[in-house]
Amino acid sequence: MHADVIVVGAGPAGLMLSCELALAGVRTRIVERRTEPQRDSRALTLHPRSVELMDLRGLAPRFLALGRTTPGWHFANLETQLDFTALDSRHGYTLFLPQARTEQLLTERALELGVEISRGYQSTGVSQDADGVEVQVRGPNDGVETLRARYVVGCDGSRSGVREAAGIGFPGTEETMTGVLGDFAVVDAEPAALDEARARGVLVAPLEGGLTRLVYLDPERMRTPSRMPVSLPEFRTSLIRVCGSDLGIAEPRWLSRFGNATRLADTYRRGRVLLAGDAAHIHFPAGGQGLNTGLQDAMNLGWKLAAEINGWAPPGLLDSYEAERRPVGRAVTEDTEVQTLLAELTLVPQYQRPAAALRGLLNELLGIPEVNRLLAGRTSALATNYVDATVQGADPLVGRRMPDIGLVSAASAATRVYELLTQGHFVLLDLTGDADAEQAVDADWGSRVTAVTVTRHDGHPELDGVTEVLVRPDGHIAWATRGTEPVVRRAERATALAAWAGTPRGAVAR
Repeated sequence: MHADVIVVGAGPAGLMLSCELALAGVRTRIVERRTEPQRDSRALTLHPRSVELMDLRGLAPRFLALGRTTPGWHFANLETQLDFTALDSRHGYTLFLPQARTEQLLTERALELGVEISRGYQSTGVSQDADGVEVQVRGPNDGVETLRARYVVGCDGSRSGVREAAGIGFPGTEETMTGVLGDFAVVDAEPAALDEARARGVLVAPLEGGLTRLVYLDPERMRTPSRMPVSLPEFRTSLIRVCGSDLGIAEPRWLSRFGNATRLADTYRRGRVLLAGDAAHIHFPAGGQGLNTGLQDAMNLGWKLAAEINGWAPPGLLDSYEAERRPVGRAVTEDTEVQTLLAELTLVPQYQRPAAALRGLLNELLGIPEVNRLLAGRTSALATNYVDATVQGADPLVGRRMPDIGLVSAASAATRVYELLTQGHFVLLDLTGDADAEQAVDADWGSRVTAVTVTRHDGHPELDGVTEVLVRPDGHIAWATRGTEPVVRRAERATALAAWAGTPRGAVAR
């Protein structure tokens, strides 16, 4: 298959992006150096916005069937949890689901959509010209092959060869601290011992298959470089030092060390080369935000790159990927640096007393509902807002995620907003009950925009006074109006649709 887009890397970001491209009819090929899917899972959670993304494409039931939910999450391991149930979402929880399962489900979806996945292919070089990109790969039999496509996206992790070949810088801070994790078939400890371990900062998480994950920071070993392997004796000795017991660990399936190097790519796009996921940003896994940020990168990029390839993207649409997602990457790296610093100070003797006081203060602040909601919104990514400061007079809703309100259409069909987005199109909601919008949109943008006349909806404070709203394929609001004069609304609507969904189909003929 000749691909329009080559995605390098079959991790969560690469798979999600490929699904989005294929959904829009873009011929997509993934090349992945591993010959088999990843068995072990560094990440374990999907946060609320990531579950919403799956819901936007009708995939949430597949993920929920294999995971388990918990109503909150932590910030810097403080005692007071972030309350995701207080957020405006049908998915106000953390979904515990190993990364390997997330990749399995996205692989199944990619294959359903016709994505070609080539395993055992190592990318060795990337070059581009005015018309396309060439990717050199070494196959499983050591044969070298040159693949050509219109675009390539590097989803190949922190050591991204695509990023390096494109000459994109990856500045940031070097590793100064490491932690360890272990997945064990046997953890033979009394509940009281496990509670004591948790109280001393050890993450104890049950995994599928009867495994238990333990994660911790050992003050005496936290300067050990992450490249150094972790042995079972070291893990056991450190665990005793940290929590007073080895918790009866035995039969390790996976032992790993991870560091706090924090980097953000200089740019997410250079010509026909783009980056997503860990190829664009890395950080300490505080708050479990890495995988989730990569999925959200992919959702933002997918429909925009597809629009460019399918020939209807308005000027600047593809560049808006970096404009919207790089600030998110910066915010996440800064957030994790704060959480990591709080953890590190607690372990350094001369800072332990003021660090404990600071953590106590922050723990108290998290008990204030407004503060809790603020940090919960950031960590969950439900608060992500793609505001364009250059647009004057835009409605306050523009850039925010659309709430998944229930609707009744003119055809008396009951649905909700996210169910209208499963095909990856724009959705225009006319909340006045006037069928004029449906007719106008179907005539000029029907293949890109689904227009729905809403006769009743279940209400939402943010929508008070809104008469029409244009929802992007990624579930964020592109345009909204509170105007009631039909002639004015039609003109504003046409302008907004052209700005986001491209030139009307009949514009040239007219």
